[in-house]
Amino acid sequence: MSTLPWLNPTRAQALQQRLAERILIIDGAMGTMIQRHELDEAAYRGERFAHGYDRAYAPSEHAHGDGCGCARDQRGNNDLLTLTQPDIIRSIHSQYLDAGADLIETNTFNSTTVSLADYGLEHLAGELNQAGARLARAACDAAEAANPDHPRFVVGVLGPTSRTASLSPDVNRPGFRAITFDELRVAYREATDGLIDGGADVLMVETVFDTLNAKAALFAIEEAFDARGARLPVMISGTITDASGRTLSGQTAEAFWYSLRHSQPLAIGLNCALGAKDLRAHVDVLAQVADANVSTHPNAGLPNAFGGYDETPEDMAAVLGEFAQAGLLNLVGGCCGTTPEHIAAIAEAVSAYPPRVLPTLVRAQADDADKELAA
Repeated sequence: MSTLPWLNPTRAQALQQRLAERILIIDGAMGTMIQRHELDEAAYRGERFAHGYDRAYAPSEHAHGDGCGCARDQRGNNDLLTLTQPDIIRSIHSQYLDAGADLIETNTFNSTTVSLADYGLEHLAGELNQAGARLARAACDAAEAANPDHPRFVVGVLGPTSRTASLSPDVNRPGFRAITFDELRVAYREATDGLIDGGADVLMVETVFDTLNAKAALFAIEEAFDARGARLPVMISGTITDASGRTLSGQTAEAFWYSLRHSQPLAIGLNCALGAKDLRAHVDVLAQVADANVSTHPNAGLPNAFGGYDETPEDMAAVLGEFAQAGLLNLVGGCCGTTPEHIAAIAEAVSAYPPRVLPTLVRAQADDADKELAA
């Protein structure tokens, strides 16, 4: 755990103060809101990528050839919209702020060289993270200017990447790994530096399905902090993949916490994959064992046959309101399928309840649990 001073003490202290006062609201899904715009391939590419390549890096003399990657479709590459359709991304941030969100996540879920390789755009990783943080920063600053008594915070998102360091993607070669720890560390370091340079208040390693990936991200974050001589608060959010109650790499919520507890995050939580009802028991476990703030931003239920999500704002708000009433939450928001309407309803539902009180764990017992469960 870093003992470095805060990079921005005023912002860090304001966030900690707010967490002590009430349950804070995280925003909802970026992808769900982007889908409302029904963008085509040309819209995703914008002017900069209209001709099949990045005009900022390869001017008009660019020659197409085998392996240049120019033929890859960009539709669905939501992070690219930070550069090609910034007004759309800024508007989505503003809508969530208007709905009551205290924390806005950057549009950088796939902005690592590892994930961008699927689109042939690895060279954009640093630029996308910095630009994504700046867009969110501008939206938060505008909201704060309109209401100085309500500070808003930019959460720099580091997604799980499209590779797993713990498992083989080839059932016939169980020892094979598609990526190494060091490759992940390097990718996460570039993304982290971009988010910090763009003005993030917090960094969040989210939708963690493989704890080894998360450890690579946390290692890279510490490297970035050490290089700057200062740090930001860090949040971690895992994802329970099915009814087994485990992450893809096989850990329960309790084991997930003890595997990462050494990093002393500002918050630990769960998001994605499941709806709030199915996450209830696992968030409860975290609330009992974690001496950190607990967060959750679930999906709007499970996807239906058409890939949509059926839980209404009222549905989600009722369930998450019960979480708050039971004393399980410090931060809450929404993931896939959620909208500003969901976030507004959730914010209203939890507003009557105080934030979860962090437990004081007996050090010796906590150390024993660390050794037993993190192995």
